[in-house]
Amino acid sequence: DDEAYQSVFKPIIAKVMEHFAPGAVVLQCGADSLSGDRLGCFNLSVKGHAECVNFVRSFNIPMLVLGGGGYTLRNVPRCWTYETAVAVGEPVKDDMPFNDYYEYFGPDYSLHLPVSNMENLNSKEYLNRTKEQLIDILREVEPVPGTQIQTGQVESQLVPRGMNMDIDDPSKADGGNASANNPDQRSDGRSDGRKEHPAEMAS
Repeated sequence: DDEAYQSVFKPIIAKVMEHFAPGAVVLQCGADSLSGDRLGCFNLSVKGHAECVNFVRSFNIPMLVLGGGGYTLRNVPRCWTYETAVAVGEPVKDDMPFNDYYEYFGPDYSLHLPVSNMENLNSKEYLNRTKEQLIDILREVEPVPGTQIQTGQVESQLVPRGMNMDIDDPSKADGGNASANNPDQRSDGRSDGRKEHPAEMAS
């Protein structure tokens, strides 16, 4: 259920954020944990599921939100619609607007669905024990480095020297359009008369 899931998700994610201090997060929002999913055996509401997005969003770092699983066709678009609204910080009405697929969402035609009365077989003691084990594991993982990472040889703190590389790009003297002094500089004065399209080097 929502309460049990959040009791594990929030402390673990908070510890991950503290420990690794990521510059961005990719959050996969598989909808197979929703109540009534044909494959999943969780019992989350759409709001409970979206609270995970809201919690990660609260750290105010760049976030890429992806879809994922979800095997009850009517529930997946509900979930991702609501989570898109949460991600951009815009409220969305519970009443479903009329659209080409309106009949799929009957009989209530609303964004949010009631959860089932399925019993949660995960005791609070079990969830707390699992949460503490995960936090202990995180403590053993190397945290975000406090200094610049060096990329020398194994077990070496030496910064590797740069290498000069030969660039196989013909200069104008050889029929190309590269400068002899700067291979990245281009011109239209090719000796073979061809012109460079203005968008050729556009990114």
